[in-house]
Amino acid sequence: MNDTRKTAVIIGASRALGLGLAAELLRRDWNVIGTVRGSRRTGLHDLAEASAGRLTVESVEMTDPEQLSALRDRLAQRALDLLFVNAAITRGDTPIGEVPTATFTEVMITNALSPMRVVEGLGPLVAPTGTIGVMSSDQGSIALNTEGGQDLYRASKSALNQLMRCYAARHADDTRTLLLMDPGWVRTELGGPDAELSVEESVPGVAETIERHQGKPGLHFLDYQGQAVPW
Repeated sequence: MNDTRKTAVIIGASRALGLGLAAELLRRDWNVIGTVRGSRRTGLHDLAEASAGRLTVESVEMTDPEQLSALRDRLAQRALDLLFVNAAITRGDTPIGEVPTATFTEVMITNALSPMRVVEGLGPLVAPTGTIGVMSSDQGSIALNTEGGQDLYRASKSALNQLMRCYAARHADDTRTLLLMDPGWVRTELGGPDAELSVEESVPGVAETIERHQGKPGLHFLDYQGQAVPW
């Protein structure tokens, strides 16, 4: 019998929000391909073992173009309904004038350039009715930045948003849904222990928003409750 389940690729699914989204999509009867960095065992491997074959683990270093190209080759024969890029780093709350050049470069490559390389490279594998999404943040919103702080992280997410806007403009006739997702302030290593939401509180809303917007072409900047986020 043919498997009629939808298939998602989640880049950066070893822990926290990425792992939570993989588990949530499995609960919603998707097949999932999740990526990890390197060969170290992660929670994603445990989830795969309990998934009855519906979760596949791939290894890729997102910042390495050659590894991304190899991953594309491995996935070339798969029919994808969702490509979702969940990867970001922060390097502390330092005023931008004090940020070392190497740190600025590292954060921008990881948070903005590399996700877009994934979108450009793997996006063509997504079905015309599918969705391409990246994990953004309300900290990438210029309109909402009234308090400052987290200069470099904010700038990297704003850059990601702008680059997705460029992608959408270049592909104005694309029938796929493009999503910038704000998961809310979540208690992860990046969000910190004082954040408002647990992964379990954020992720179902992220998944619901992804599913509800399937078939709605164009670029949407939305939060985990499905509400529009100001740019």
